[in-house]
Amino acid sequence: MNAIPNPVPARHRNVNRAEVCDQNFIEFVQGWRDAAVNAPAPDRPILPGSLCTRSDFVELFDSQLISRHLDLMARVLRVKNKVFYTIGSSGHEGNAMVARLTRHTDPAFLHYRSGAFMAERFRKLPGMDPVTDSALSFAASKDDPASGGRHKVWGSKPLWVLPQTSTIASHLPKAFGTAVAIEQARRIAHGLPIPDDSIAICSFGDASSNHATAQTAFNAAQWTAYQKLPAPVLFVCEDNGIGISVKTPGGWIATAFEHRDGLDYFFADGLDLAQGYEQVARAVHHCRSTRRPTFLHLRTTRIMGHAGTDFEIEWRSVEELMAVEASDPLLRSAAIALEAGVYTKQQLLTRYEEIRKRCFAAAEDADRRPRLTELADVVAPLAPYHPNQVNVEARRADFAEKRLAVFGSADKLPEKLPPRHMAILINNALHDLFCKYPEALLFGEDVAQKGGVYTVTKGLHKAFRSARVFNTLLDETIILGLAQGFANMGMLPLPEIQYLAYFHNACDQIRGEACSLQFFSNDQYRNPMVVRIAGLGYQRGFGGHFHNDNSISALRDIPGLVIGCPSRGDDAAMMLRTLTALAKVDGRVCAFLEPIALYMTKDLYAAGDGQWQFAYPAPEQALTLGEERVYAAEARDLVIFTFGNGVPMSLRAAREIEMEKGWKVRVVDLRWLLPLNEAAIARHAGDCARILVVDEGRRSAGVGEGVITAIVETGLGARPLKRVVGVDTYTPLAGAALLVLPGDADITAAARTLT
Repeated sequence: MNAIPNPVPARHRNVNRAEVCDQNFIEFVQGWRDAAVNAPAPDRPILPGSLCTRSDFVELFDSQLISRHLDLMARVLRVKNKVFYTIGSSGHEGNAMVARLTRHTDPAFLHYRSGAFMAERFRKLPGMDPVTDSALSFAASKDDPASGGRHKVWGSKPLWVLPQTSTIASHLPKAFGTAVAIEQARRIAHGLPIPDDSIAICSFGDASSNHATAQTAFNAAQWTAYQKLPAPVLFVCEDNGIGISVKTPGGWIATAFEHRDGLDYFFADGLDLAQGYEQVARAVHHCRSTRRPTFLHLRTTRIMGHAGTDFEIEWRSVEELMAVEASDPLLRSAAIALEAGVYTKQQLLTRYEEIRKRCFAAAEDADRRPRLTELADVVAPLAPYHPNQVNVEARRADFAEKRLAVFGSADKLPEKLPPRHMAILINNALHDLFCKYPEALLFGEDVAQKGGVYTVTKGLHKAFRSARVFNTLLDETIILGLAQGFANMGMLPLPEIQYLAYFHNACDQIRGEACSLQFFSNDQYRNPMVVRIAGLGYQRGFGGHFHNDNSISALRDIPGLVIGCPSRGDDAAMMLRTLTALAKVDGRVCAFLEPIALYMTKDLYAAGDGQWQFAYPAPEQALTLGEERVYAAEARDLVIFTFGNGVPMSLRAAREIEMEKGWKVRVVDLRWLLPLNEAAIARHAGDCARILVVDEGRRSAGVGEGVITAIVETGLGARPLKRVVGVDTYTPLAGAALLVLPGDADITAAARTLT
């Protein structure tokens, strides 16, 4: 008869696995069989054959213990509403080795299980306390030096850890971009804020490595290496074998990454400090010395669940949990410490409890600190704006000599030439901006030698060469990842997204990454950039959805973003100057939405009238954020609010309405779509008897809702008001497109219904 197996002890059936892991460590140390061992000298290997010295090990082990007790503290105090974040680092404490073997000036974009990395990196600068800072972050305190209480993030300005929130690989493109930017600085003689031989560090989980955003970063890294271009990024895949509950097939990470050309693979045992230290050191040295993309496969485990609310025992067997918990890296570190004679059992247990006490004391103190209680404090870092400084910067024109060299002579300066259409004036403005800002870079698909699909960037590559104007691979996510990397290193990126529809592939790089950085870092880090996006409808001869996308709401829903949309060339040039000034002065992320159908438009009312061509504004002319353009400001019978393609349509319709009904029509070109100038909208609406809103976006999601809301909330909703807007559908090809987009006749017809 088979023997009946012994039941699992009651303690191990405990639903609170944090308590189990805590007790496991204590019992492991208590059960160690003492042996009289002389500890090695501080500079000698902790164990024979290890690159890790005793001094290295003692501090690394302390960092591991700090990380562990922060996790344990968070789980205890969460139920008391004193801690608001419990995604822990337990099982990943081996990433402390990556922190120790890199520099605090190596920009780090970290996985959320990076407590030990942070504790170790804090050693790089004197006077910094990882326990206090982490406790303040866990408690959402206003005094949190990383985010000011806005989120639990691993971040530090002096330690070059750029805050990430709950990252699912979305930070990999900008880490790659930062690595490229470190090398790009040398090519344009730009002074870096960090040493020239720095590397970018990016950590993530094995499950996240499958994400499309991760794969695009790996592909871009390989593409770059294939062309023998340097990109010193250290991808650290912390492989614990599981997502939240979905297991990674055994061996998958090694199989998927060990033999990728252009992505140099290293493995390190993150569960064993003595063994893994040299393996990590080799990867770091390789990345720094070769300047090649490097993939460090770091073996980890995950104990205590995904987060404090993840009761694994409900979906994993006790036996499986016990097996995972037996691989706890702190048990191995304890064994090394005891085997090497660094600690006696009692000394180690005392140290363990000292750190526990320190973490709880810091948490209790953090709980007594103030939290964010005022809306103004919450949003303060989201969208800083210093109008006087921005206006001065936008109008600064101290680059006359450079302009002469670029344009050829005083007679060839664009303001001396006849009026031209929008594409040429944008092109002139870009040349001016590159003269003004030597740190400016323009990049995207087909922007260099070809000069862009619509020739808007023609001549820039010839004038400023490949170091400043260059093509990228066909990947909008990487284009915007590069932009963030260049911004991180103090450059001024002007990435181009070829069509608005293509932006949707990479929207999170702006929404979740670029625009959130100021907010979650309490304005300590910024992503200044101007993203040029060709879009909107009415393009003839080359249509269809992807080239006539009017989904403006995808941009307008991004907190902190500035959106400018010109309808004419002179406004476009002046708007570009203001947007770049916003980026330079206030670190803003800006979108410049260029209406494709107006690029080459020359006429307004009739073929050959040339009334939609304009003179180039001199370099000292710029717009003010929110400033509208008004046509027929004295008119009071009807006001039409519009933007982009709607402006020339509304002007034509206004002439028809005046001829038909005798009304004087005011047309207001909003120009700025985010933020909307609600005060100006209300003022113009209050001046006029009737209101028409012309919105080339879709009925359910455009700009018009914001305009009407501004009117209604001011108490003017009782006035005759109507909206002319696109249909809720994708844009079809050829003439059918005009069935779903509003046109001149629709505006006139809508006006007739207003009494």
